[in-house]
Amino acid sequence: MDRFKPQPKFLNLLQIKLPPGGIASIAHRASGIFMFLAIPLIAWLFGLSLQNEQHYQAAMTYLQSKPVKLLSVVLVWSLSHHLLAGLRHLLLDVEIGVDRRQARRSAWVVNLGGVLLTALYLVSLL
Repeated sequence: MDRFKPQPKFLNLLQIKLPPGGIASIAHRASGIFMFLAIPLIAWLFGLSLQNEQHYQAAMTYLQSKPVKLLSVVLVWSLSHHLLAGLRHLLLDVEIGVDRRQARRSAWVVNLGGVLLTALYLVSLL
């Protein structure tokens, strides 16, 4: 009977310390979901901009609004992180960087790289 331990009754997700690879993996999934959810807005803006010059100007005005700029920052993070994490996963699939030390280092590169690329985008907005 000792081999059947009771299941934890309370699990506080904020107290769990994830390794860098876990953070990269969860963020990879979250960024993919965000990019998928952004497709209708991007398609609508693209279609609007192709209709005529007035609609193009309306789309450009919409893109200059603060909420859309904030959304674009999050989208740039999700694109950059998803790209870097996807490349990391592809390398791991062909057994490059599977050593624990290398895997942790590549996870840190992915996590920090997405933030750094987003910071470069922010600088370009200013």
